[in-house]
Amino acid sequence: MKTILNDIREGKLKKAYLLYGDEVYLKHQYRDNLLKAMDATGDSMNFSKFEGKDIEIREVIEVAETMPFFADYRTVLIVDSGWFEKATDEMCEYLKHPAETTRFIFVESKVDKRGRMFKTVKDLGNAVEFVEQDEAVLRKWITGLLQKEGKQITSPTLQFFLQRTGTDMNNIRTEIEKLVCYLGERTMVEQQDVEDIVTTRVQNHIFDMISAIAMKKQQRALQLYYDLLMLRESPMGILTLITRQFNLLMQTKELRNKGYDKNGIAKKLKLQPFVAEKYIQQAAGFKYATLREVFEECVNADEAIKTGRMQDMLCVELLIVKFSR
Repeated sequence: MKTILNDIREGKLKKAYLLYGDEVYLKHQYRDNLLKAMDATGDSMNFSKFEGKDIEIREVIEVAETMPFFADYRTVLIVDSGWFEKATDEMCEYLKHPAETTRFIFVESKVDKRGRMFKTVKDLGNAVEFVEQDEAVLRKWITGLLQKEGKQITSPTLQFFLQRTGTDMNNIRTEIEKLVCYLGERTMVEQQDVEDIVTTRVQNHIFDMISAIAMKKQQRALQLYYDLLMLRESPMGILTLITRQFNLLMQTKELRNKGYDKNGIAKKLKLQPFVAEKYIQQAAGFKYATLREVFEECVNADEAIKTGRMQDMLCVELLIVKFSR
């Protein structure tokens, strides 16, 4: 990321940039910074955008070969093309000798670093991965956003906030804006404010549901399930999240039994430390054999739904009932 900022600061922009990874907020922020540096606004005659898996490569090349209009460069933005996951020989060949007056920005979710397209663009310019930020960075960023608005937050309240929002920076930014509006003239963010205004992610509903299952609170577990259905979450989507959660709990339990601490588990499972701590606490409420049994039942339920042997909504409900009684 620093290399992009240096390029912009020094006015030495490269022929091509590939921005990829799961952290959408930062990825889009750097995309916009590059577009601004290239004077590539939405109404510019020297800016073209292509998006989706059905982009015609010949059309992109034709645009790239068009001379810029009263400017030094033309900018081509290509979003979620899928070209970095499969062979795209025609585009690779073109990028070996592209038009001198055209710059490219590729924005992708997934890439194959071994592929020709990735190597070609990297050789031509710069490939930057945007990954999920760690807890320390997120805390500093959130505190900074609040301070700009004249607001403050304590460490425990910030922890509670992150537990509700997760680590997606787009989601965090949205929830911060809501909090600031909600506080009005007040300067201190209280835990109750977070409770009142910050939207709980679907994953948190799933986490609470599993906690209710562990404590044999059947009505609570079912109510959380019905709440998710009211939010228009599909039973299959809910089952997928439950399966993933129990798989992580199994791994957490196993690592804990081997002597791993919170940070070790976080590193092994690629989780934030505060998330790993939640999994450790939740896994403590289950025996390993039970976690294994629930996980296998989830896999069986998935098969039963997909083969039409059971109706999806009922199947998930019966699964919850079975392990929460």
